[in-house]
Amino acid sequence: MRLAAISLLFFTPFTTALAAGDNDARLHELQAAVSAERIQADIERLVGFGTRHTLSETASESRGIGAARRWIKAEFERISADCRGCLEVRFVSDFVEGEPRIPERTEVVSVVAIQRGRLDPDRMVMMSGDIDSRVSDPLNGTSDSPGANDNASGLAGVLEAARVLSKEKFDGTIVYAALAGEEQGLFGGKILAAKALEEGWRIKAVLNNDMIGNIEGVDGVIDNATARVFSEGTRAVETPAEAILRRFRGGEVDSPSRNLARYIDRLADQYIPNLNVMMVYRLDRFRRGGHHRPFNDVGIPGVRIMETHENYNRQHQDIRNENGVDYGDVLSGVNFDYARKLTSLNVVALASMSAAPPFPAGVEIEGAVSRSTTLKWVRPEGRAARHLAGYRIYWRLTDAPQWTHSVYVGDVSEHTLENIVIDNYYFGVASVADDGAESPVVFPGPAGSFGD
Repeated sequence: MRLAAISLLFFTPFTTALAAGDNDARLHELQAAVSAERIQADIERLVGFGTRHTLSETASESRGIGAARRWIKAEFERISADCRGCLEVRFVSDFVEGEPRIPERTEVVSVVAIQRGRLDPDRMVMMSGDIDSRVSDPLNGTSDSPGANDNASGLAGVLEAARVLSKEKFDGTIVYAALAGEEQGLFGGKILAAKALEEGWRIKAVLNNDMIGNIEGVDGVIDNATARVFSEGTRAVETPAEAILRRFRGGEVDSPSRNLARYIDRLADQYIPNLNVMMVYRLDRFRRGGHHRPFNDVGIPGVRIMETHENYNRQHQDIRNENGVDYGDVLSGVNFDYARKLTSLNVVALASMSAAPPFPAGVEIEGAVSRSTTLKWVRPEGRAARHLAGYRIYWRLTDAPQWTHSVYVGDVSEHTLENIVIDNYYFGVASVADDGAESPVVFPGPAGSFGD
């Protein structure tokens, strides 16, 4: 399948567009194919394991994290059978011990399904959700811990995305990851990130979904029309030399993760009815963490997608009623249609990035003491670039949260913006396919690089 343009309405005389339509009908079809009923069924099935705590039993066929991960693997295999074996399904694991929340030797086992791309199979985008759940005591692996929203909702979203997207074919590869050990120290993500580096996976983006089903906040707000996307501002792996370069060139708010968040925000506006993205300029919630962080830690771009108003009475709580207040992460706290919306946002983002050509690499910029600005990049060759049509240059005022101006410059490896002074704007480059499918914007230099 080829997907059409991801573009905005820009109010500038410099903007030009490709012939492809602004609103791609196929992306609308994909988001509409996401089912709240299937998501609900998956959440109910995951809750039915009683507990999915990392330290819970593994031998039972009906209770505990062992039974849960085997069911997840079987479900990915069923999805794969429906698409004639299009998914490579595997366990990814390692042993952890001597940690505050994993004191004894424990195998942390995640489930991964890989949908290989046709032209550029080494280029990957990933959607992740967490398997494990917990109650008030993080070491309690025996009490009922349904984890309906945290995080059966995110994991059900991953399974549903696989069902919808596995029916299509893309140039790039999509990875669906059910990660374990999140509540005990983000170990599933750490193990998978290490494996990705060891095996040379070229992961361009990680969309981590952690709690996508609650609409009733502890602050009293009920909101089913907003989602938060958290993203780091500067790369965790930035070197001292790169930090000096960024100080004089900018890029504090243009990491690849931040431009991934902008990309998702644009897609929500175009393709997801009644859903607005709140971009949060922070790695995660204040002094809290999620499974995108281990990937950010090793230089892989990643964001966290989640509900906007959390209910702490339903997170990490023993199930109980205390002074008239119900505590516990149970099914009644999940809004399945809201989970569908956030899942459909992931589906559109994964499809868009996988249909796009190789992301721009080696992007550089020059124009000091000049009336014009020049951007340069490295054009890929070979099979991976078969559907590459050209490039679009973006720019915005330095205090603007979203890209506001653009011009399509064709199949070139550099372009000069005449009478656009470099000092007044931030700039970036996106690759464009022959049908208009587009990559995220890449900010020049190491500050914004998605990797080669």
